[in-house]
Amino acid sequence: MSGSDEAERLKALEARIAAARKAEAPEHHMGEHYSQAQVAWRMVIELVAGLGIGFGIGYGLDVLLGTGPWLMVIFVVLGLIAGIKTMIRSAEEVQRKQGDAAGTAAAEREKG
Repeated sequence: MSGSDEAERLKALEARIAAARKAEAPEHHMGEHYSQAQVAWRMVIELVAGLGIGFGIGYGLDVLLGTGPWLMVIFVVLGLIAGIKTMIRSAEEVQRKQGDAAGTAAAEREKG
């Protein structure tokens, strides 16, 4: 046997071993799960932050101007609306990322 023949056989064997390891490798489902949980918490925090900021501004103005709870109610509603709009933008961002990932995976399947 020549040296180049052994080198070719060794490369072929290494390629087969790598393919077998790749096929047997477990899929990471936990990363996706944590990602979805993080997105959900982000949305909750955005909603609560909008409500809290609206409450703070409204209450502060009510105290300064002596208008009673009216400005607080108005700014809490405005904070709720802002929080919901931010949640919708976050959901659209996640949906766009998942669509991009699905498109990339489909393109790779068509190549391979």
